[in-house]
Amino acid sequence: MSPEVFVEILKEALAMVILLVSAIILPSLFVGLIVAVFQAATSINEQTMSFLPRLIVTLLALSWGGHWLVQKLMDFTFNMVERIPEVLG
Repeated sequence: MSPEVFVEILKEALAMVILLVSAIILPSLFVGLIVAVFQAATSINEQTMSFLPRLIVTLLALSWGGHWLVQKLMDFTFNMVERIPEVLG
C-alpha cells in the first residue's frame, strides 16, 4: 500500500467522522447557546434547564437523521470494501 492511498483513506474517514458527528452535535450546540443566553438574561441558573433541551434536541436529531447517518456510513463501508484490491495491490 502506497502512502498516498493510506492518506486518502484516512482523509475520507476523518471527513466522514466530522460529518456524522456534526449532524448530531450542531443542533444541540445551537439550542445550548440559546438556553445559555436566556439564562444569562434572566439570571436563572438551573442545571436541568440547560441539559434537558439539549438532550431532547440530540435525540430528535438522531431519530430524524438516523436513516441518513446510517446510509452515509454504509456507503462509506461499501466503498472501503470495494477498495481492498487497491490497498493490497
